[in-house]
Amino acid sequence: MIVAPSILAADFARLAAEIESVEAAGAKWLHVDVMDGHFVPNITLGPPVVESLRRVTKMLLDVHLMIAEPGRYVRAFAEAGADRITVHAEACTHLHRTIQEIRAAGPKAGVAVNPATPPEAVRWVLDGVDLVLVMTVNPGFGGQAFIPGTVQKIPRLRQWAAGRKDLHIEVDGGIDPGTAPAAVAAGADVLVAGSAVFGKADRKKAVADILRAVAHISTV
Repeated sequence: MIVAPSILAADFARLAAEIESVEAAGAKWLHVDVMDGHFVPNITLGPPVVESLRRVTKMLLDVHLMIAEPGRYVRAFAEAGADRITVHAEACTHLHRTIQEIRAAGPKAGVAVNPATPPEAVRWVLDGVDLVLVMTVNPGFGGQAFIPGTVQKIPRLRQWAAGRKDLHIEVDGGIDPGTAPAAVAAGADVLVAGSAVFGKADRKKAVADILRAVAHISTV
């Protein structure tokens, strides 16, 4: 089970120190939210910031592109140091091609679906991705309430993936010790947590609390 702290909830004025704190807390992945003000109603950061993050951490950089026309920026984020790049099915005119572009650039490829998007939108690209991100809130802002019904997509994705042990299913939005068990019970193995980690003074305890909440649940 992986907890991926989301920098959307971090203090950007002291970002390097914030990242060091969650790495020291035992986090292995860092979730990097990229927003453009078009696909989602918010703007965050671009490749130069990812390049800066790469210099200060050994954590896996899990870059989530919540942007329009993500294929135009895949190579820039890959060259900046992204280990994984996830694009939204809703933002890609030719989703399969964009996934191929990610893999050709070097990073692992992921595909995301919004709460209102059915899992069928990604069924025919599952064999080309390493990760499926199920949004458990509407993307664009942190601190939103978890939408319980979104996790119903996860068992179907697991079924379609034909038992692939190497396919990560990630959930993002409203994840904390109270909501994580439902996502893990459905089959998720990567938990993106923003304010549930960065909003706590003791980051090590925050990560441990989430993992403890799901420790009794059998994973896929």
